[in-house]
Amino acid sequence: MILVVDIGNTNIVLGMYEAGELLHHFRLSTSRQATSDEYGVMIHNLFRMSGVDADRIEGVMISSVVPPIVGVIEQMCRKYLKKTPLIVGPGIKTGLNLRYENPREIGADRIVNAVAAVELYGGPLVVVDFGTATTFDCVDAQGNYLGGAIVPGVGISTEALYQRASKLPRIELEKPKKVIGRNTVHAMQAGIIYGYAGQVDGIVKRIRKEMDAEDLKVVATGGLAPLICAETESVREVNPLLTLEGLRLIYERNRIVKA
Repeated sequence: MILVVDIGNTNIVLGMYEAGELLHHFRLSTSRQATSDEYGVMIHNLFRMSGVDADRIEGVMISSVVPPIVGVIEQMCRKYLKKTPLIVGPGIKTGLNLRYENPREIGADRIVNAVAAVELYGGPLVVVDFGTATTFDCVDAQGNYLGGAIVPGVGISTEALYQRASKLPRIELEKPKKVIGRNTVHAMQAGIIYGYAGQVDGIVKRIRKEMDAEDLKVVATGGLAPLICAETESVREVNPLLTLEGLRLIYERNRIVKA
């Protein structure tokens, strides 16, 4: 059994795998103030409620876009799970050829998503990840990671409307019945959901032309992917747990088998 941990700006997502199968997954709020002991208590409570035996965990794989938390989670793994985790970064085998000007600038989650998408769907492809930022990551037919685009995430944009426009309320994100909203909440929901769907289709169209790939596969992930991508024309695959699968694959490619 292995534990994979994706540390994002908004959430920490954990997955428990056994024999390549995802048994459990959990989502915690990312807290830069929480200590390793606090994270240890939270994770052990999740394990206990789900019937997970922590003693059966043989390895841990971590990706993070929040550097200050990596050491805290690493310490938690050593103290409470008795395991030193592998961390996505320099020296870790991914199987991708990174064609980025400075590979150290690429967010670990973007690499992990690309690894999983290539394994599951094959290239050429683009992965659209609806996280704190919405990212577009491109891989060609030969498995070369080419780069992509980054735009403000759905949550950031929604909160900005509330914070910067005095008369606009904070809203729940759900699909309105029509694009033409008859009240402020529906108008905001329409603008955000259909606006982001159009943004995805527009960027993907440009990526397809730039990569000269008519057979480009478009894979979406992230918590809001099902909501937004239901309104797109370009997205054909939605896999909200793509990052966890990528972490599992990278762990398998880097595991040290004891004699």
